[in-house]
Amino acid sequence: MDGRRSSALTKMGLGVLAFNSALAVYNSWDDASSVLFVLAADAALVLLFLCLGEFERAGRERGRNIKVPVWLLTTVLTVMFASRVAPLMPPVVSAVVWAMAVATPAGGFWAFFLSP
Repeated sequence: MDGRRSSALTKMGLGVLAFNSALAVYNSWDDASSVLFVLAADAALVLLFLCLGEFERAGRERGRNIKVPVWLLTTVLTVMFASRVAPLMPPVVSAVVWAMAVATPAGGFWAFFLSP
C-alpha cells in the first residue's frame, strides 16, 4: 500500500474538522477575532497533521528535522487555546490553565530535544 494514501479514518476526521469549523465560522461571523481564531487553529492542525505524516514516513533519522515544526505547531495551538479559555475562568483556574500551557510545551521540548 502506498504510504501517501490517506486512510478512511483520516479523511473522516478531516471532514469532521471542516464541518465543525464551517459551523464555528458561521455562528461567529460577526466576530472577526473568533473567525480568525478558527481559521488559524485549522491551519495549524492541518500543518501539524501533514508534519506528523511526514515524520512517520521519514523514519527516526530523517524525521529529526520535522521535530521542530511539530513542536512549534503544538506550542502555538496550546497557547492559542489557553488564551481563549483562561479569560473565561476564575483567576486561580486561569493561572492553572496558563501553568499547564507553559508546562506542556516545556515538557515536549525536553522530550523532543533534550532527552536521550
